[in-house]
Amino acid sequence: MQSYLRPPLSVRAAHAAALSFCAVALALAGSSAQAQTQAQTQSAASASANVVASSAAFGSFDPTLLVVSRSVYDNLSSNVQVGEILPPGCASTQAGCPASGAAFDGAYPFVWNNVIGDPSFGVTSRIFLDQITPAGGLVRTLEVPNSLNGAGQKGQLVTSFSSKSELALNLSTDGRFLTFMGYVAPVNTIDASNSNTPGAIDATDPVGEQFFRAVARVDREGHFTFTETNAYSGNNGRSAILNDSNGAHVIYTAGNAGNGSNPQPTGVVLGAGAQLIDPANQPETKQNPGTPTPLASFSITQLGAAADKVGKDDNFRGLTVFNNVVYLTKGSGSNGVNTVYFVDTTGKACPSGIGLPSPHATLPTRPLNVDPATLQSTGLPGNMCVLAGFPATPNKMATTQAFPFGIWFADANTLYVADEGDGFASDATLYTHAAAQTAAGLQKWVFDARAKTWKLAYTLQNGLNLGIAYTVPGYPNGNNAATGLPWSPATDGLRNITGHVANDGTVTIWGITSTVSGNGDTGADPNRLVAIRDIVGNTSARGAGQERFITLRNAGFGEVLRGVSLAPTGNAAPQF
Repeated sequence: MQSYLRPPLSVRAAHAAALSFCAVALALAGSSAQAQTQAQTQSAASASANVVASSAAFGSFDPTLLVVSRSVYDNLSSNVQVGEILPPGCASTQAGCPASGAAFDGAYPFVWNNVIGDPSFGVTSRIFLDQITPAGGLVRTLEVPNSLNGAGQKGQLVTSFSSKSELALNLSTDGRFLTFMGYVAPVNTIDASNSNTPGAIDATDPVGEQFFRAVARVDREGHFTFTETNAYSGNNGRSAILNDSNGAHVIYTAGNAGNGSNPQPTGVVLGAGAQLIDPANQPETKQNPGTPTPLASFSITQLGAAADKVGKDDNFRGLTVFNNVVYLTKGSGSNGVNTVYFVDTTGKACPSGIGLPSPHATLPTRPLNVDPATLQSTGLPGNMCVLAGFPATPNKMATTQAFPFGIWFADANTLYVADEGDGFASDATLYTHAAAQTAAGLQKWVFDARAKTWKLAYTLQNGLNLGIAYTVPGYPNGNNAATGLPWSPATDGLRNITGHVANDGTVTIWGITSTVSGNGDTGADPNRLVAIRDIVGNTSARGAGQERFITLRNAGFGEVLRGVSLAPTGNAAPQF
C-alpha cells in the first residue's frame, strides 16, 4: 500500500501529472466488459512470457505508472513427492513428524491441498514487479533476483506463493524507493514461511529448517539491495517502509512471528509485529543479522483486558506512514484486537489504549526500549494506540470482528481501509456467506474534529462481486475432492491498496482482492487488481451509490497478485 510522509512537492507533482488521466483511463477500461476480460487474459499471459531478469535490461520505473507485485508458481510435480514427510526436518524438532506424508505432489493447484496434513505448508516462488498503466495495461516487468535467474552474491528474495499477507509494496517516505519483504531461500523451498530464522530458534516449531527474512529495496533504475533480519521467526514479514527523510535512514516493518508452543522464546517475541531495522550496506552473503529490534507493541492489557499469548497481539499486516506517524493494522488471529493502530512517539496519546496522534509527533528512529527481565511475563512495553473510533474490543470478546488490511490516507481527515472479509470457506455456503458481508471491501472513514474521533462513512462494494465465482482459464472444474468444495474462486474483500487524489477532488483507489474457494489454501487462488473512483469530500453512502469497482487485471493460472503502489521517483540507490 502507498505510504506518505507528505512526499516532496516534486514527487507529488510527478505523480499528479502522470495520473491526471486516471478518470479517462478508468472510463475506457470499464466501457466494455468483454474487451476488458480479453485484455486481462492477454496481459496476464504476456506478463509471464515477457519477464525481465536483470535491472540492466529493465530500463527504469516510470513515475507515470503503477507497480503491482506478482508471484508465479513453478508448476513442477517434483516440488513435492507423494509420501514425503512434511514439514521438512520435522524429526529434528520437539514437535516431531506426522504419521503420514504428503498426499499430493507439486502439481498446481492440487499441491495446496497438502496444507490439510501440514498446516505449515507453503512453497516459495519468484517475485515480479509489473509496471502497469493506471488502467491496468502491462508496460514492463522486473524479476526480483532469485536462485533461478542467476542471482549472485548481491542477494536474492522469494515469497511463499500461498501466503496471502505478503508482498505489500510501499514507497519510501521521500518517494525514491519501493520496499517489500520476503525470504532468503531458494525457489521451490517447502515451508519456509513457517521456518525459524537462524537467530531466533523455537525448538517447538515443527518446521526443522531456518531462513532469514529480508527487506528488498529497489530504486527507479531497478537496482536492488537487501537487508536480512532474524525477525518474524516462525512466520512472515508482510510490509516494509524506508524512512529516508530529514536525515533518517531506518526501515519500519510489519508482520507476525511464532509457529510453536506457548510460551514463545525471547527471540520470537522480540521479532514479532512492528520492527525497526537498520538498512544493510553489504551483500546478503556478508550480512550477519543480530537480535530483532522491535519498533512498537500493543497489548490488550492497555484496554483493561486480561493478557493474551505474549507476542500474538502484535500480529500486524497493514502499514503506512502519514504526517509523521506510523500506522499499522491487525486483521487476523484469535488474539489481540483486529483494528487500526498508530505508534505513539510522545507517550501521551492514549493513556487508556485508545487515542489520536499528537500533531507534534515525530517519526521513530530508535527501537523500543525492552526490559529482558519482564519480557516473558508481560511482553513488550506498549507504545501503540487503537486509533479513536476504530474497533477496540478484544477478538475473544467481540461479537463481530473487522478484518482490516491495507490503509491509505487521502488527506488528514479521510482514511480508506481495505477489509479482506472473514475468509469463511468451511462449507457449501462459502459464496453466499461472502456475498452477505457488509464490512468487506473498501471502507471510507472520516475524522470528526468536534467529537475527536474517526467515523465510518460508508463501505464501497459495488463491482467487487463478492461471493460470485469466476473462471480461471486452465483451472479444474467442479469440486476439489480434498475439500468437497468448488475450485472456482470468488472475491471476499480487499487486501493491499494505494490511491491518488486528483485536482478535481476525486480519488482513485487501486486494490488487490482477497478470495474464498474450495482450494486447500485460498491464499493460492488467482485474484484480481481492481480500481474505483470516489469523491474525497463526500461522506454519505447515498452520494457514493453510483460508484463501482472495475477489474483491471486478473491473475492467471499459477499466479497471484499481492501489492500495489505508485512507482518510485528520484535518484538511484547505491550499489553493493
